[in-house]
Amino acid sequence: MLPYANRVTKGDDYQAIVRRGVRVGARGITVSVRERENNDTPTRFGFIVSKRVGVAVVRNRIRRRLKAVSRELLPEVGSGFDIVYRVHPEAAALGFDDLRERARFGSIRGVRRIAAPSDADARDRSKSGG
Repeated sequence: MLPYANRVTKGDDYQAIVRRGVRVGARGITVSVRERENNDTPTRFGFIVSKRVGVAVVRNRIRRRLKAVSRELLPEVGSGFDIVYRVHPEAAALGFDDLRERARFGSIRGVRRIAAPSDADARDRSKSGG
């Protein structure tokens, strides 16, 4: 089970992550990643699995699988991030390994985009001589 400290629980937090976070898409899943105010806080994961994905059994299976993937990703991602997985109907046909691969790809790529300075920032620094 994913520890409580590693879960996004408030609607406002979900909204902020999805609206202001970096989005990475993979077939069947969209991953939104946002850096937290305090980088020492544990990384949190959230899951959005709508009824369009399928019946409750299917939705809950996908959610459980994503929680397992999130637990595996905790050491790799580090601390200080909020990550939300939005599941699309195509994900219902994915096996565990495919779902893990896509969730991992989106999470790692989103964290790297946040952690690495953008090209525009690098150009600005080079022009200013810094």
